[in-house]
Amino acid sequence: MATGARGPRERMVFAAAQLIRRQGVTATGMREVVAEAAAPRGSLQHHFPGGKEQLVNEAVAWAGRYAAGRVARFVAAMDRPTPSGLFAAMAGQWIDEYQRDGYARGCPVVAATADRADAAEPTRQAAEAAFAEWTGAVAGALTGMGVPAGRAGPLATLMISALEGAIVLARAEHSVRALETVAAELGPLLDAAVG
Repeated sequence: MATGARGPRERMVFAAAQLIRRQGVTATGMREVVAEAAAPRGSLQHHFPGGKEQLVNEAVAWAGRYAAGRVARFVAAMDRPTPSGLFAAMAGQWIDEYQRDGYARGCPVVAATADRADAAEPTRQAAEAAFAEWTGAVAGALTGMGVPAGRAGPLATLMISALEGAIVLARAEHSVRALETVAAELGPLLDAAVG
């Protein structure tokens, strides 16, 4: 996101999401977010009167919208959309990032859940809503590919759970092995669900 493309509020939400991806919620400081966003310091209190918790929750919501939007872009980029192709694209995004930039970043929704879900109910709710938005987008895409509606939701949950687990393993191992494995192993199962 270009600094001038969005206002300070949007830049701070984006910066918070990126910092949470790298270092978690606890280690992400408000001054750091302002600096990363190139935002005026006084704008923090103006835009986020609820403080860090409000900013974290909005960053988590942004991440859910971003992930859901990526699903539509992945499907649109496929000549012949298939469930395995969608999952391969989802995993491929992370494989590309890790091979290009290293293993320093994960999913901001997972980071916020790990850091704050037990301590801050609003953050747990924001993470739940972000995952629900992403899962809904995946389920909708699967239904559009011919997966029966009753199977689409559970398969979307399986896909996201497998992807998030593989992201954690990839970061721990500094290898894309787990991402490649889940894409290869889940692909046939996903395609077999098409009606």
